[in-house]
Amino acid sequence: VQLQASGGGLVQAGDSLRLSCIVSGGSFITLGMGWFRQAPGKEREFVAVILRSGSELYAGSVKGRFTISRDNVKNTVTLQMNSLKPEDMGVYYCATNGPWSTSTDAADFGSWGQGTLVTVSS
Repeated sequence: VQLQASGGGLVQAGDSLRLSCIVSGGSFITLGMGWFRQAPGKEREFVAVILRSGSELYAGSVKGRFTISRDNVKNTVTLQMNSLKPEDMGVYYCATNGPWSTSTDAADFGSWGQGTLVTVSS
């Protein structure tokens, strides 16, 4: 399975950004999909996950501001990020998991994309 993330960039606090991740080489519809992020000097942290069923889970720090969605025709998972804050800065990674897993542990996710950088200025 290969993942290609895109959509990162430089924005101001309060702005919105939309990240996309295209998945190839696997059966997308059978996968759970997640987004993680890693700020400089910090460990990779969970952001959101969407199950095969479409159920969503969010980290408390992004709940209400970020929305994860999936398009099973385009094999794409999207992360809509609104009201961005400087603490949202980092490299954002998409990753695959089992179809029904609600794990938020990065170690449980199998395939990873290359990451896309999000920079938020205050």
